[in-house]
Parts: sequence; structure tokens; C-alpha cells
Amino acid sequence: MRNPKIVMTLMVRDEADVIAAMLEHHLAEGVDIVIVTDNGSVDGTREILADYAASGRVEVHDYLKHDKNQAAVVSSMAARAATHHGATWVVNADADEFFVAQDPHKTLRDALVGIPTGIGSFEVPVVNMTGPPAREGGALNRLVWRDHREESSLMETVALHSHPTSDVIHVGSADVIVVQGNHGVNIQSLGSPPPGCEVEVLHFPWRTFSQYATKIENTGKSYDANPLLNPSPRHHGMRDYRFLNAGVLEPMYLIRHPGEEPGPEFVHDSRVADRLTRLLENGLAQVPSRLEEALSPAWSEYSEADRVRAQEIARLVIPLEMEHLAASTRWRDMYRAEAAGRRRAEESARSAEAEGDRLARLPELRFRRLVGRAKRKISRVLSSLNRWR
Repeated sequence: MRNPKIVMTLMVRDEADVIAAMLEHHLAEGVDIVIVTDNGSVDGTREILADYAASGRVEVHDYLKHDKNQAAVVSSMAARAATHHGATWVVNADADEFFVAQDPHKTLRDALVGIPTGIGSFEVPVVNMTGPPAREGGALNRLVWRDHREESSLMETVALHSHPTSDVIHVGSADVIVVQGNHGVNIQSLGSPPPGCEVEVLHFPWRTFSQYATKIENTGKSYDANPLLNPSPRHHGMRDYRFLNAGVLEPMYLIRHPGEEPGPEFVHDSRVADRLTRLLENGLAQVPSRLEEALSPAWSEYSEADRVRAQEIARLVIPLEMEHLAASTRWRDMYRAEAAGRRRAEESARSAEAEGDRLARLPELRFRRLVGRAKRKISRVLSSLNRWR
């Protein structure tokens, strides 16, 4: 489609350090409207959103319950993208996700223009961005390394279960349902983007320890407040919530980041910071003062002694987490097997009860059939007699 309407949805809570950069990036990349639901932020995020709402390209709503009801809230926004804004494509994002065309010479809009809407939806790979760790301060100019570490080694080295799950971009639909985490929709995928139009997400989850600790605490308490949600034993947020409660989140945060000279498994990619810097320099930012704050070059560094200490703690924590994961997975599998067994037993009991009812009714049914045949025979006899009169 030559001029698609691109609408992004975003549910956000306490992301003041990155939200301005995220909005500026996507508006510059060709997103027409961003529908944002603020989930009761208290760190200044809501005030930043108000500044962007004044531009007319950001629409802000509020959902104040901290119950991790992301699927319902995002589904509602995605449906609104179609019904209210006439979206051709809908991009459901998190505040730390920056969607880009894989072709560095294209914008997100350029890529989506070349993708036929007939494919319905398509997966978008997500790549973690990392760099030197920091206690607080700026992040986007520091986290310029794509994390391509071998996935099989992540758990035993840095306590990560895996690399991120893919996101999904989909066509506008009033009936769309977005699954928890934005990793799937009920719109079938009938293909992939053609060559040269691929899209990916550059993901900045661990920007500073102060930011990450707040995020993990918010995530864990929100899941705790909603008994209807049952995150997997491998859920990254709940894993780190365990670390937070155990007092070891900071060393675990620290060991995930490479040093000043990352190894070959990290690939340099500064597109996000470079493009945002150019926006400021060229006077094209929507709210320059907010973007300037988000691109702050200053941060609070960790020392080499901090890193050594973190590695010592990690050597104790990671085997315990792996044991916890194995036990939790076994318990989950046992629970699922028992639940499946109970369902089969209940279905068998219902089937047996229905068969018993059928057999119990057989004598009655037979009697009714005999009576019916007798009545029909009597009726025929009476009809014959009437003809002879």
C-alpha cells in the first residue's frame, strides 16, 4: 500500500528515562498516531506524555489498576486503532522497544509500505541492546551493542533463560485480540515481509540499575495482585523479581552487560542514538527539551571491583536459579498432567452417566413404542370396520 495508516499502541508505567526518545523515534520513523495508556506512573512519565499529546499525534489514556492486565488493555487500544483511526498496520510496543527496518537505509514506514496487507500479521524479531552497565543516567548513547550471545549458554553465564520472543505487527481489525506480552494476535499470519522490507525491534530492557529495579518491582507486584495470571517459571520479569526479593538483583543486572570492549558475540549498532541525535540537531524533534533529557550522555559507572564482586555472587546464585527453574518446570508439568487426568476422568464420568441414563430409559422407550404400534393397529382395524358399515 502506497500510504498506509500506521498506528502504534503502548502501555507504559514509570518509563520517564526513555519514553520521550521512544515516541520521538517512532514518530520520525513514520508512525502516524501513538495510542498510549499510562498505568499509573509516578516518576514523571505521565507529564512527559502530556507534552507529546499536545502535538496531536499522541493520544493518552489512563488505566490506574496495577494488575498486569496488559492483554485486555492493549487489545482495546489495538481495536481502537482500527475503528477510530482507520489503521492499516498496528504496532503494539513496549516503552523500551524501538522498531526499525532491518535495511538501515529505510524507515519503518518505508518497510511497511512494501509489505502486502494480505499477509494479515507477521513476526518481528527482537534483539537486546546492551553496553557498559550504569547505576543511573543516560542509556541510549551507551547501549549500542546487539546481544548475539549463544542462547544455550545464557542461563549458566548470565541467568537469562533465552533471548527475547518475537513481537507481531498486524493489520487493523476491530476484533483483534493481543496476547499478554504483545507476542501474538488472533489474526493469522499468511506470509512474511518480502526481501528488503523486514522489520526488527531494538530492545533496551536494562538501561540503568535504578530504572530496572523499579521496573521489576512494578512487574512482580502487579502479577502478585492478579491471581488470574500465571506466568511461566521461565518468565524473565518474575525471575528477576525473585532476585530482587533475595537482594541480589544488582549483581545479576551487572553481569549481563559486557565491559568497555565487548567480544565478537556483540555487534555495534548505534542507529537509535544516531537518528535521535540528528532529530535534535536538525530541529525536527516534537518536544526538543524532553528528547535532550533522554539523550543525556552522563551516567554513573560501576568499578572493576563491583564487577568482580558481582561475578562472585552470580556463581552462587545461578546454580540455585537453575535448580529452582528445573523444580518449577517439573511441578508445572506434573500439575498440567494431573489437571489433564482430572479432565479425562470427568469426561469419562459424564459419558458413563449419559450412557446409564440412556440404558435406564430403554424399557420406557420400548413400552412407548409398543403402545404406539398397538394404537396404530387399533386405528387401522377401526378404519376397516368403518368402511364396511
